[in-house]
Amino acid sequence: MDKTTGNTGGDAAAGDRLEDVATALIEPGFLSSGDVAGNPVQTVPDEIAGVYRIERPAQTSSPLVVASPHSGRTYPQDLLDATRLAQLDLRSSEDSFMEQVLEGANQAGAPLLTALFPRVYVDVNREPFELDPSMFSDPLPDGAATDSIRISAGLGTIARVVANSEPVYGHKLSFDDAAHRIGNYYAPYHRALQRLIAEALEQFGFCLLVDGHSMPSSAVRHVRSERRPIDIVLGDCHGVTAAPAFIERAEDFFRERHYTVRRNSPYAGGFVTRHYGRPEVGVHVLQIEINRALYMDERRIEPRAGIDPLKKDMAALLGALSDTARRMAEDGTASLHAAAE
Repeated sequence: MDKTTGNTGGDAAAGDRLEDVATALIEPGFLSSGDVAGNPVQTVPDEIAGVYRIERPAQTSSPLVVASPHSGRTYPQDLLDATRLAQLDLRSSEDSFMEQVLEGANQAGAPLLTALFPRVYVDVNREPFELDPSMFSDPLPDGAATDSIRISAGLGTIARVVANSEPVYGHKLSFDDAAHRIGNYYAPYHRALQRLIAEALEQFGFCLLVDGHSMPSSAVRHVRSERRPIDIVLGDCHGVTAAPAFIERAEDFFRERHYTVRRNSPYAGGFVTRHYGRPEVGVHVLQIEINRALYMDERRIEPRAGIDPLKKDMAALLGALSDTARRMAEDGTASLHAAAE
């Protein structure tokens, strides 16, 4: 593997242990040590065509980093050639238009990172090699994570099915297919995310990553609060990945605006939340799941009028979380450790 580019290519397939490959892709030293200066993260471009885009405010004034990892809709040709599904079916797995819902990040003084490729191609909210052996024509190398609830559901790093459980492919893929997607899409996205976290730590000594997602209305149709379906699910892995002040502020904000809210059920936080959420070194992560029925036609995959008031509310929320994060940053590192305990 080329550890500069993160391209796994054929090296991993030739026998590198995938734990080492994964560590090189997604484990910068500052997450282990909290020492940004001693473990600098490489500079990355603000955009790679078809892979990701970083939109920055005129002046970064917030410890927030905002991300939309699942709203990408640039479909690579190799996926379109290999799939048995129509593109509208493929798009059922998108968190469609979430990058628009979160566009108020810059207004709050924070950068917004958006994945441009679709999650059905490669899912950055999974472990880097969380792969279903049944999907591949050749054996997976040692170190691949092949046994998880997500894989059983067909939703590993390379998805076997789309949201309606329809199989994506009519034939088996090769491990080189997976290595290409992980090396050239998954890895650059994570390097960009790491760069933004490092920049926040360098400037503020502190970072709150808001990882933005949407959920099918069917996923929470029978999960009710105040006799209504759930609008918002806030996830901090049951208090592990962020100081309590953040989820409390978000919950209060949404309830004041008459949204129905639940914490950590049915979504407590995915790989990004679990992996990057380390309050002990000043990196907090809050996952936000928004019911798609609030802002889009789920069958046609088109935005509805509800997207405009939702944008305004989300911009206001990010401003409120920025204020909370700034106050905590001003309190100093000791209070961050105390908040995480």
